[in-house]
Parts: sequence; C-alpha cells; structure tokens
Amino acid sequence: MSDPDIRQRGATVRREVLGDEYVDHAEATSDEFTADFQEFITRYAWGEVWNRPGLGRRERSIATLSVLVALRAEDELALHVRAALRNGLTPTEVKETLLHTAVYAGVPAARTAFAIAQGVIAEADG
Repeated sequence: MSDPDIRQRGATVRREVLGDEYVDHAEATSDEFTADFQEFITRYAWGEVWNRPGLGRRERSIATLSVLVALRAEDELALHVRAALRNGLTPTEVKETLLHTAVYAGVPAARTAFAIAQGVIAEADG
C-alpha cells in the first residue's frame, strides 16, 4: 500500500473511532511544531496499527483503555472511553475492562478511570 493510501486509511479510521469533532479540533490547532506528530499518529497509529487484521476495533479499544489506565493517562482516557462506546463496547464492558485492569494496574489508577468513564457514559446516555 502506498504512503498516501496509508495516510488516507488512517485519517478515515481516526475519524470513525474518535469522531469528526475531535479530529477537526486536532487538525485546526496543529501548527508547525505539532504537524509532524499529527502526521505520525495518523499514519502509524491509525493507518498501520488500527488497520491490522488481527484484532477488531472492540478488542483494540479494550487494550487501549487498559494501557491508558495503567499509564494513568487520564487526559486520553475520556477520549478513548467515547471511542470504545463508538466501537461497540457497552458501558458494562467498559466497566469490566476497568475492573480487570484494576487488578494489574492498581486501584488508584482504576478509581480515577472509573470517575472519568462514569462522566463520559453519563454524557453519552444523556
């Protein structure tokens, strides 16, 4: 697959998973300093990794949520809870992912993750 094709597939998947509003904002606020990073994540994270055939989007969302909890990457967690819901996870599956992650990543990290996820799920239900 050619580089433009990978980039286009990445842009499409990124929008499908994260939503147009998020991607539009990321692109609109990109500048000379951040443009290379935006290109990097569009090509490699979204164009290469999220497009691999070995896992579906639901499973990738579960893995992503788990890693974000473990890393205490709270600034990314709400975005990826929304993405997980968009990828077909139910609130119960998000909850079970966070509970499972608590055993391996720690209760404090999971407690924060639950608070963030609770807000996102309430927003999605409302």
